[in-house]
Amino acid sequence: MAQCTAPINGHRTASGRASCPACSSRRYGGYSSYSPSTYSTYGSSSSPSITSHRSGSSGSRRAKWSKISSTVLYTPTQIQSLTPVREVVETMAAAQPDLRDVFLCHAWDDRKGIAKELSDLLVAAGVKVWFSEKDLALGVPMMRAIDKGLANSRIGLVLVTPAMLERLPKESVADKELSALLAGNQLIPIMHNATYTDLRNVSPLLASRSGLDTAEDSMAVIAEKIADLVNIEF
Repeated sequence: MAQCTAPINGHRTASGRASCPACSSRRYGGYSSYSPSTYSTYGSSSSPSITSHRSGSSGSRRAKWSKISSTVLYTPTQIQSLTPVREVVETMAAAQPDLRDVFLCHAWDDRKGIAKELSDLLVAAGVKVWFSEKDLALGVPMMRAIDKGLANSRIGLVLVTPAMLERLPKESVADKELSALLAGNQLIPIMHNATYTDLRNVSPLLASRSGLDTAEDSMAVIAEKIADLVNIEF
């Protein structure tokens, strides 16, 4: 068997390697078979690309009723469901400019919690709100006050919560308010900790109306969208 002469002569040159009886018949050390192309470098074109995805804003855009300076964005579904309501707002604003912007319909159990939070956010955004906790005076018959509030508001917001779902089948005051609001395109359901499936089980007619949902937007963002929707510049 041929012995490598490297210990004696060394392989400092190509000719030395060629004259070695052991190494002349194979590639030096085996390492010449490696090439840089064998390994892909980090960040090279052969590496998988990393793509970032942003959720929630895909397809959102400004509505046609929004001011040019508005930063409020709606999904296509929201624009489709709110457009008839906007048309009512514009018609009623032209005929009765002194009406309140919205009537807030809510379950009695929500009056000091989420209903008050929504009312406060709307007022802070410049919306004129009829809200029972502020507009039901002591000694005034409740139904008469509510009827007056409904008659003096352009549209109604229905805060659909677990408490509202519990009240609706019981012919409550909220149910009577809904009956009046459902008569025209004056109603926007605002879902909070409730689903349309839940609502459909107790009020199929109300469930047929698309609105806004805190599962998609925060209550603060919903208030901004309502304020943008009802804003009329005379």
